[in-house]
Amino acid sequence: MNEIQSSETIAIELARAARSAARTVATATTEQKNHALEAIARRLEASQGELLEANARDLKAAQEAGLSTAMIDRLRLDQTRIAAMISGVRSVIDLPDPVGRRESMGPRPNGLEVARVRIPLGVICIIYESRPNVTVDAGVLCLKSGNAPILKGGKEAFHSNGALVRAMRAGLEDAGLPADAIQAVATSDREVIGALIRADEYVDLVIPRGGEGLIRHITTHATVPVIQHYKGVCHVFVHEAADLDMASDIAFNAKVQRPGVCNAMETLLVDETIAAWFLPKILERYNQAGVTVRADARARSVWPQAEAATEEDWDAEYLDLTVAVRVVGGLDAALDHIALHGSGHTESIVTEDQAASDRFLREATASCVMHNASTRFNDGFELGLGAEIGISTSRLHAFGPMGLEELTTRKFVVLGEGQIRS
Repeated sequence: MNEIQSSETIAIELARAARSAARTVATATTEQKNHALEAIARRLEASQGELLEANARDLKAAQEAGLSTAMIDRLRLDQTRIAAMISGVRSVIDLPDPVGRRESMGPRPNGLEVARVRIPLGVICIIYESRPNVTVDAGVLCLKSGNAPILKGGKEAFHSNGALVRAMRAGLEDAGLPADAIQAVATSDREVIGALIRADEYVDLVIPRGGEGLIRHITTHATVPVIQHYKGVCHVFVHEAADLDMASDIAFNAKVQRPGVCNAMETLLVDETIAAWFLPKILERYNQAGVTVRADARARSVWPQAEAATEEDWDAEYLDLTVAVRVVGGLDAALDHIALHGSGHTESIVTEDQAASDRFLREATASCVMHNASTRFNDGFELGLGAEIGISTSRLHAFGPMGLEELTTRKFVVLGEGQIRS
């Protein structure tokens, strides 16, 4: 009982400090927030040696623990990735600040002037795994949108995340904003997270990023509202009217370019009318790239080297160099498969048939639907939001990549001249 009370005490102290800091950053001007972002970028630049050293400790532990190649890739920092993080911070400076944006609804018949104004959500608890860049993305997006995050990365990135948060807090102090506007849970005690996701009085939103098990656990036990993204079972459907060279490049990029992320394609659907020509082309490319292919009987009749797919494969998020392949009887069958097995993340059709594309984009339900493009583009930066804090597949209150605007809500502002209600 004492250990649980101690965990709850840690959680409440973090949440109270965040609530206090949130009041300050919520009213900070755009100029003040941008100044703090530039200070954070400079601190990250100055801390590169410390960041690489901390990351090396995490990588060594990950290799000793036998983490997969894809997971280690998600964890790795190098000078190029650090430079990209710093560039990402500065790109947020250039983004429009949604806080304070006024959306007039016009006057009411009684003369009341009604408007909606964008405001921060408040204190956001962000729980994630592996990728250290999430630490920076989450911190700076919350800062620019006037929120105060409490960050909890996975134990595999413990040292990397600690170094990144120290740099960001130093940048906040350099700019005259409270360091507690960005905090991290500096303990592996799971009870702290359990207490945070139940701290309704202080925490306004929980955003879990990671495996399906983590997100379902958080959703089940939280009393604070949760943004859900259980998994990314993304599809590319190669339609009978596809340009097959384009389709091959898209299907290859969607699976191979970075397989360990949620917008990587997991299932390739191929129209039966072109399967005999297209499958040998793409599956041989996969084979040369080391991709394990799990295919249905119709696909294996064309390319016998594939492993036999099971029903479980159609719902699998591999996050690795494995792909499920299915031959389908046209657009209707592809949409039926996606409706049954899709996770609401990303769906793409490759076709030169505009009517087929229009129907696919209208009927496929996902946070992002695409025509003749890789699923890898469902990303906040690629879609013009700047860095993202996650991709919501829950539809409430955001659907898709969550940028600055998705980290705010709206309140009504009503201006009167003495009106009273009769």
